[in-house]
Amino acid sequence: MPQDNNPLVLVTGGSGFIAVHIMLKLLEQGYRVRATLRTMSRQDEVKAMLMSGGVTHFEGLTFIQADLSSDRNWDEAVQGADYVIHVASPTPNKVYKDENEMIQPAREGVLRVLRAARDAGVKRVVLTSAFGAIGVGHHNHKGPYTEEDWSNTDANLHPYQKSKTIAEKAAWAFIREEGHGLELATVNPVGVMGPILGNDYSHSNDSVRQMIEGKLKAVPKIYSDYVDVRDVADLHILAMLRPEANGERFIASSAENRSMLEVAHILRKHLGEDANQVPRKELPNIVVRILAIFNPKLKMIASLLGQDMSTSNQKAKRLLGWTPRSAEEAIAATGKSMVKIIKGQMK
Repeated sequence: MPQDNNPLVLVTGGSGFIAVHIMLKLLEQGYRVRATLRTMSRQDEVKAMLMSGGVTHFEGLTFIQADLSSDRNWDEAVQGADYVIHVASPTPNKVYKDENEMIQPAREGVLRVLRAARDAGVKRVVLTSAFGAIGVGHHNHKGPYTEEDWSNTDANLHPYQKSKTIAEKAAWAFIREEGHGLELATVNPVGVMGPILGNDYSHSNDSVRQMIEGKLKAVPKIYSDYVDVRDVADLHILAMLRPEANGERFIASSAENRSMLEVAHILRKHLGEDANQVPRKELPNIVVRILAIFNPKLKMIASLLGQDMSTSNQKAKRLLGWTPRSAEEAIAATGKSMVKIIKGQMK
């Protein structure tokens, strides 16, 4: 049970898929957790997700209202915090008329959090970035991406990927120029799978839902790396605590490149009859590109066709001793929990 003198961690975007799993690990380890929410009415929903993950008491958990687009409450949010894990970011599920609707709040939100953390004497901020800030916009890249790589913002990137790249670069520039001793580490996850604790889950999980429900009759020819959300949470905490993590980026990946058709095969293998509608065919690239002209939600997928998006996880393993689960275990866990949601069994 958390004690009053235990370290306090501010987790932003407390209702999100990754954030809830981070909070779950922190509470299990005795940390006090303060979570930001854009809407305070979601407190009970977040508690329900944490209970699904095994939390039995909430003495160490508090909430505060804060939004990336406003200065309101950020000073209060970081007050007394030892660490900040900044997970909140605009979601790629939404359709935006202008890319700045996604880019500006991501960049400005990061800077708001960093300024407040610096001024409050926070020791370290861990920023949840993304593979989208590392391996997008390079059409002739060969071999696995590493933390030395950055996405090419001069290419035709989806606003989400562009926002992640610009926001992370802004964060590192702030630390160099205005940080005044504030420490920073970033975690850059690939496609995040794993146990779903409620109705708030990642866009990677949504593709699994569409497969199970039969909404995808065939899948695009995209090859991605995947990672379990539980391992993403572990890596955030290692990046928060370990001295070696200061000033470093870490790719969160099982480093196993899988096609979407292989993901479908894994779902059929582990879900039995519940995977009867999971697709068995791939869509030709030309079909995906044509569909993307008329469906804005397919534009990011179309931009990834034919791209080598393999990653290396050696830095996190070598420097922090991180040991991720396999992609198959992560994908199967998503599928099993998604079936419960679809059947209305998730409490």
